[in-house]
Amino acid sequence: MGSEIAVTGPRVLFRIGPIIITNTVVTSWVIMAVIAAVCMYLTKNLKVKPDSKRQIIAEKLVLTVYGLIDGTMGQKWRHFAPYIAALFAYSFCSSMSSLVGVKPPTGDLSIIIGMATITFIMIQVVNLKYKGVAGSLKRFAEPVPLILPLNIISEIATPVSMTFRHFGNIAAGGVITTLLYAALAALSGLVLKIVPVAFIQSIPIFQVGLPALLSIYFDVFTSFLQAYIFCMLTMVYVSGAAE
Repeated sequence: MGSEIAVTGPRVLFRIGPIIITNTVVTSWVIMAVIAAVCMYLTKNLKVKPDSKRQIIAEKLVLTVYGLIDGTMGQKWRHFAPYIAALFAYSFCSSMSSLVGVKPPTGDLSIIIGMATITFIMIQVVNLKYKGVAGSLKRFAEPVPLILPLNIISEIATPVSMTFRHFGNIAAGGVITTLLYAALAALSGLVLKIVPVAFIQSIPIFQVGLPALLSIYFDVFTSFLQAYIFCMLTMVYVSGAAE
């Protein structure tokens, strides 16, 4: 049974010079195109007084993001709403893509590193904007210069922890689902071995039902939770950099 289990990383599809294009990168392109198309559809022909369900849904989504930012960062940070909304939509849709049988981009470590790096850069930009170069460097020696190495490690640990928290949960869900399917297939073969019909013996009866229930947790709940946590950490770290 072990030889039938395949838990692999992203598959290389083609190369553009030194740039490697994997299946998760292509899936990311598709997801971004879908998100852009949905946004264009929801914001088409907007009016001062909404008279369509499409515009009402669009305004409700915007107000939800504003409410999340107001409660976490404060109203003065509402200009971050497009980024937070895009970050959540991309993360959630990427993780949910496993429902259609593709490897989710959020299960690719390089993509999560890219997302965490963007947040890390934003933190440093906000630090420079509100504290200046001197203040940004001075904070590494606070409260006493002796802990300078620890402060530097703590700063670097921010994107690292965000990366492995998100990637670990999504990747672990994929591994568990793969192992579960393999185990249920083996159990089906073992139980149906008593049936003297080869066709019936090949039917994985135990793969029906239970995987679908577990998929609600691994593919839906976990996808939403990890996207929400990643956005919350981004907002907390960025706003905290201005304090």
